[in-house]
Amino acid sequence: MPATHVVTNQVPPLVGHDVAADAALIEGLHRHGAGWAEDELHELGRLAGSEQAQEQGRLANAYPPVLRTHDRYGNRIDEVEYHPVYHDLMTVAVEHGLHAAPWRDDRPGAHTARAARFYTWAQVESGHGCPISMTYAVIPALRHNPSLADRYEPLLAATVYDPGLRVPDTKRGLTAGMSMTEKQGGSDVRANTTQARPRPDGSYLLTGHKWFTSAPMCDLFLVLAQAPGGLSCFLLPRVLPDGTRNRMHLQRLKDKLGNKSNASSEVEYDDAVAWLVGDEGQGVATIIQMVNMTRLDCVIGGAAGMRLGVVAAVHHATHRQAFGAHLVDQPLMANVLADLAVESEAATTLAMRLAGATDRALAGDESEAAFRRLGLAVSKYWVTKRASAHASEALECFGGNGYVEESGMPRLYRDAPLNSIWEGSGNVAALDVLRAMASGGADALLAEVDAAEGADARLDSAVADLRKRLAAGQDQATARRLVERMALTLQGSLLVRYGHPAVADAFCASRLDGDWGVAFGTLPSGVDTRAIVARVG
Repeated sequence: MPATHVVTNQVPPLVGHDVAADAALIEGLHRHGAGWAEDELHELGRLAGSEQAQEQGRLANAYPPVLRTHDRYGNRIDEVEYHPVYHDLMTVAVEHGLHAAPWRDDRPGAHTARAARFYTWAQVESGHGCPISMTYAVIPALRHNPSLADRYEPLLAATVYDPGLRVPDTKRGLTAGMSMTEKQGGSDVRANTTQARPRPDGSYLLTGHKWFTSAPMCDLFLVLAQAPGGLSCFLLPRVLPDGTRNRMHLQRLKDKLGNKSNASSEVEYDDAVAWLVGDEGQGVATIIQMVNMTRLDCVIGGAAGMRLGVVAAVHHATHRQAFGAHLVDQPLMANVLADLAVESEAATTLAMRLAGATDRALAGDESEAAFRRLGLAVSKYWVTKRASAHASEALECFGGNGYVEESGMPRLYRDAPLNSIWEGSGNVAALDVLRAMASGGADALLAEVDAAEGADARLDSAVADLRKRLAAGQDQATARRLVERMALTLQGSLLVRYGHPAVADAFCASRLDGDWGVAFGTLPSGVDTRAIVARVG
């Protein structure tokens, strides 16, 4: 073969590793009471790092779902066809309890363990995480109707993935979705026009058009509609108890920037049968419990994407040579990689803290519930927004190779903005922070950051500045700036208390003390980039 075709200086595939071999993740798992789950987490991590799983993730996006509205005879069927690997990914997720299983698990740290597993498996393929996340999140809202919860919760929590349209009660396991937004309102769900007419048997008939309904092949959906008593929450099954298909018609699938493996649809309800969850007029208050649980997964998913990006970038730089040396050993690239690693660890540590707060809040800890309420809104804004910039820089570490689909980095880049948009984009999250502050959440967050008082002068200064900002009062125009400072101060506090000293030092010097540029790779001199990059694995 001619010498021009000899392949040299190319990076080997990133396969055959343990995705859960992540110091910040494992430390958080133990810190928040779920150390008992480590062995299973590493088992999942090795599966996630396998060549087979990586190929499944690729195929699920290369061959996205297809809508079949009618069969060959003209009968309406409203089916979505997926590549078989999508179902393989879903099977792993459900069998490892990434869905609603923690709600039926009384072990301490069950939600933290689930968060760690979700974070790990999301690095294989993020799109199928949408129905997994919604199935996890539906339980708190569904419990507003105890009879429905008694009927469906055991099946939602079952560790059996059982796809296909059948009567829910006859299946071995269920998945759940959510249908809120309409074309005239978007995040302003109170503008919904879908109507719900009560029937003598206690059910309702829903008629209307939903603009975004993800994972339309789920078995059950929570739907917002206008009942006689106001905007209300309903449980709507795809298949009715008598075996007939509910009148939930799929109009089209959205052609999205990323998240290609996951079907997102427009839905028409034409006298679809549903049952009330909670009281009439309390639809937002009921379904917001589902929204808050999915927001936790937005933060976890954002952190998972950052981890995937920095691991890929470090792997590339470790094996690729330029200008006579491996990229990872060159100071400028080392600065970029360390900066990406600091951002990743800060996000992971914060995500695990929120998962731990979820466990403690559900156990009745009111202070943790208050912290979680505000901390989740702050983190939803910041971590998910940082994910896009992080993915862009990680891709650039590959040079032109990163711009090619085969590298996997374009998929990461396309998927990154979703978690920032889903369940309320940046402005919605920032406004939610203002509401949480008005109900006393600021005190809980300040108590959290005060736990690191005296450990780092730069952090102490940041906390003092945050107190001044809070005391000055806030309005919508300055909400984003406030939320940013809250997020950075909170992350700094967690890293100073629990993180690696080199990571905490770099974070405080750059993010809190202002010795940082605009782009990644502008950490100040004196930062121990070698120690930080070594933690990536």
